[in-house]
Amino acid sequence: MKKAFLFAPVALALPLAALVAAHHETKDAHAGHMMVDTSKISGGDYVADQHHTQVLWTVNHFGFNDYFGLFGQITGTLSLDKANPANSKVKVTIPVNELATSRADLTKHMMGGDFLDAAKFATASFESTAVEVTGQNAKITGNLTLLGVTKPVVLDAKLSGTGKNIMNQKETVGFHAKTKIKRSEWGMAKFVPAVGDEVTLKISAAFEK
Repeated sequence: MKKAFLFAPVALALPLAALVAAHHETKDAHAGHMMVDTSKISGGDYVADQHHTQVLWTVNHFGFNDYFGLFGQITGTLSLDKANPANSKVKVTIPVNELATSRADLTKHMMGGDFLDAAKFATASFESTAVEVTGQNAKITGNLTLLGVTKPVVLDAKLSGTGKNIMNQKETVGFHAKTKIKRSEWGMAKFVPAVGDEVTLKISAAFEK
């Protein structure tokens, strides 16, 4: 049996947290981390930095160990409402044929009919429907469309950086997010439960204007 896979696109739905106040790098006593300086965020419309926005997936293989894959070249938009972050929105598209794994034969298998069926479903997408902000963290609810099936997911997101990109001088905001999905709910049940049904998604995203 070839190594199986799962899917992980969810797309980036990123926190729109702490955009209300201008926090300079003060320590969050509860979370134990440095707060991001939100005074550098102007708000408004941003586009995804395709070179530095990625989705990492993790799935268990036969109960022995986990293995990984990565999606890149993600496109999309982020609308940041600085006065009311809960009104912010994110929408992204993930090209499933931009999958990277450690082996060419595994990548080919995953993009076949057992899993992503990339010939029929070239992209996956995520569009937010609600944002709940707490400090510089957010829960982002949205719809993930994969293999022609649309279902809600919730991302735990965190603002990770703001400022001007030293290369292109564009204002940039960065986010980390994570969630877990059951791939079978999107019709990707091949080899379950030998290959895990639960897929962990970790998202690292940058949006610029």
